Amino acid sequence: MKFLLAAINAKYIHSNLGVYSLKQYAQAHHLGADIEIGEYTINHQMEHILKDIYIRKPDVIGFSCYIWNISYVEELIHDLENVLPDVPVWLGGPEVSFCAADMLEREPNIYGIMIGEGERTFASLLEAYEAAWKAPGSFDKEKLAERLSSIPGLAYRGQEGDVLITPPGPVMNMDDIPFSYQDLKGFENRIIYYESSRGCPFSCSYCLSSIDKSVRFRSLELVKKELDFFLEHQVPQVKFVDRTFNCRKDHAMAIWKHIADHDNGITNFHFEISADLLDEDELLLLGTLRPGLVQLEIGVQTANLQTIHEIRRKTDLNRLKEVVARIKKGHNIHQHLDLIAGLPFEDYSSFKRSFCQVYEMEPDELQLGFLKVLKGSYMAEKAADYGLLCRQSPPYEVLCTNWMSYGDILRLKGVEEMVEVYYNSRQFIHTTAALAGEFDSPFDMFESLAQYYEMEKLYEVRHNRTARYEILYRFLCSLRNMTASRLKKFRDLLIYDLYLRENVKSRPDFAADQTQFKNDIKPYYDDYCRAHRQKDKRMVHIEVMEDGRYILFDYEVRDPLTYNGTARTIQRKQETEMSTEK
Repeated sequence: MKFLLAAINAKYIHSNLGVYSLKQYAQAHHLGADIEIGEYTINHQMEHILKDIYIRKPDVIGFSCYIWNISYVEELIHDLENVLPDVPVWLGGPEVSFCAADMLEREPNIYGIMIGEGERTFASLLEAYEAAWKAPGSFDKEKLAERLSSIPGLAYRGQEGDVLITPPGPVMNMDDIPFSYQDLKGFENRIIYYESSRGCPFSCSYCLSSIDKSVRFRSLELVKKELDFFLEHQVPQVKFVDRTFNCRKDHAMAIWKHIADHDNGITNFHFEISADLLDEDELLLLGTLRPGLVQLEIGVQTANLQTIHEIRRKTDLNRLKEVVARIKKGHNIHQHLDLIAGLPFEDYSSFKRSFCQVYEMEPDELQLGFLKVLKGSYMAEKAADYGLLCRQSPPYEVLCTNWMSYGDILRLKGVEEMVEVYYNSRQFIHTTAALAGEFDSPFDMFESLAQYYEMEKLYEVRHNRTARYEILYRFLCSLRNMTASRLKKFRDLLIYDLYLRENVKSRPDFAADQTQFKNDIKPYYDDYCRAHRQKDKRMVHIEVMEDGRYILFDYEVRDPLTYNGTARTIQRKQETEMSTEK
């Protein structure tokens, strides 16, 4: 008998930890069924996925369901009923666990849903189908019904077509779950997801993790052994899915120390943390790590104290700012800070203040996200009280609240895109830092940029990197108080940022012609490459700036956090000779 576990990921670089964990758990319990995994992406044509599933000829299909893929799963279910009519379809995952009965009522082509943690439930379900299997497409219905009724955590159709729900089972011991990656075939150039704990000690009203407050940890002996596997195989990135990785100090410290002691110089580890929980011991340890070994995702969400209280978070903002500043000073850890728009008691002006406070922390990435009203969350229960309306289709994103109109949300969408392009790309670092001084606040800068894009209909066109610089230059020219001298300074900053990342062949239309300097700068190329062991000239660029400086960019020596090359001002020979004569 063949059971196909299907996962539709958001991007190719992603992998689905859930289906691999289900398979390994079942195989560890010596179940004889043939378990296949089919991983796809939302960018695949649905016809391609349907064809692949059909060719595999499964006896049972299970889909892993999240907000980003549920609409695709439902589309496939309708088509599978036509091409594989006798193959039962099961669902599992957070998007269906909290609305299992409703989903079964709405979608008659679904046979059942696994609710909550899946490993033990899946293994029992597999045993039930193996016991009831007679031939491809044929099961003993009475024997299957008897088996299913004894499995905890199921919602399924009874023989009369009614929806039956079994009580949940006990939570799992994390050490009972086998390691999901027996080999890394097929994971080349993809993110590896890993969990060392489940559950969350906090009660954030918008999050499903808060429902399971029984935080359970995998033993450090197992974790270290599994991390060594990733390190030995030089995996590019391992992303911990622990909801609050540092909620237990000794666990976090032991893992950070282990990856530091066994650093292979390549692998990066991503952790989601509460920054205000970090103490001096943890900060000292983090300060010793190789640049690029670790990156931290820190959920600030809001700086509005009333909102923090209402969404049931406990955040010490002052401590959080201190920690972020301390880590930034070490220049060895990428910090990703999150904000959520659409939370209760936060209007447009309040969100602007929250944004500016987080921007002042100078994160390497500032994610401006929008509230998702997840099924089963406390936020969903309180939606009517907040006047909270959201999209009816996944990802159930906020449309408006008592404090923020749909128009406000749309304005923030524009700000979000400008932040992604001109801040999070890290390609305009020096230009945006100077440009913010032309506005009352950084938020006003991004808001004004968004308005410019809207006015010039620039959202309707795809832009390459050079075009983004040209657009920003035209925006600068449009500013009412922009003088010729300041514009000259910004042209230099834009060119500096452009060549800091890479030696582009296509120059923006505002860039000064460098032809006249070709013979003058050639000796500097030669001297620099000789001084650096015959460095390849193709990995070096020299730009003559409008203010007269010669800037040399080296692309073989890059910042591990921003990936920018190194830049230095060349001491020109004429200047040296003049200095000597004096």
